Amino acid sequence: MDVNYTIRQLQYFAAVAQTGTISAAASRVHVSQSALSLAVSQLERGLGVKLLVRHRAKGVELTPAGTRLLALAESLLAQAADLQTKAGVERGGALSGTLAVGCYTTLAPIYVPPLLTGFKEECPDIVLELAEYAQPELQRDLHEAVLELALLYDFQLDADLEYIEVQTLYPHVLMSEDHRFANDATVSLTALANEPMILFDVPPSRENWERMMNAIGIEPMIGHRTHNFELTRCLVGRGLGYAMLFQRPPVDLTYEGRRVVARPIEESVPPIRLVLAYPSRTNLTARAHRFAEFTIATFGTDTATTVEPHRPAGEGTGR
Repeated sequence: MDVNYTIRQLQYFAAVAQTGTISAAASRVHVSQSALSLAVSQLERGLGVKLLVRHRAKGVELTPAGTRLLALAESLLAQAADLQTKAGVERGGALSGTLAVGCYTTLAPIYVPPLLTGFKEECPDIVLELAEYAQPELQRDLHEAVLELALLYDFQLDADLEYIEVQTLYPHVLMSEDHRFANDATVSLTALANEPMILFDVPPSRENWERMMNAIGIEPMIGHRTHNFELTRCLVGRGLGYAMLFQRPPVDLTYEGRRVVARPIEESVPPIRLVLAYPSRTNLTARAHRFAEFTIATFGTDTATTVEPHRPAGEGTGR
């Protein structure tokens, strides 16, 4: 089958689409504006579709066909770059390039530092760009190819994402050290139902908390809501209520130096999986695959020992 386009033409088209102007794209790829414009026109003729609408002094605008092609072009360009990287590795070279990874905000303080330092030692020629924010924004940036991977929970994953399981996490109750249940081996959420709860109110933590409460059949009394993980711990340390969390820092002191106590939940509550997610329409680059292997080796449990893709089991938003 004849192919009526080149990788170079796709690179130039993607540069124009991403920068919004011919001049900015030409500067990015280090060619003249006329050469870049000619290459994009040749791509349009080869494919038989109009990709850009050029506005004098106002840059360019993607046509609907151009919008659809951009996602395919970016995926193809990533695979082409990965092919070149793998060829270099086959010749005895090391993996190199840039890898953009996102991390759910509450996970970042625990997982990002060892991943940054450890992966740098493992693959010194790979530039690891790590960003941390809420899960909905992470999934958006995965779809928009801003990120190649994202470390987050498998709860409420979009249906068109695949993921690699890293770790299974179980929720716990967090209390002040002088709480009446602080010395118990386990704590019943039912027994806590009439005490104020400090709710870490960031998606998907809030929705997952509601799911667990519905499974047990109780309706806790919310004392305070916060979007800050450490503030949740500080309020608990002050004795203003208890919290239910998945992440457990290695120290039991809050920022204020007050001690908090974590205890397993007595009732049967569903766990949550920590995963590396990526768009199902893309193939992982060699860099991303190596990062996934390193993450599993560093944090993986006995249920997650290989880089094996999975699909969400229907709880996603479906996008």
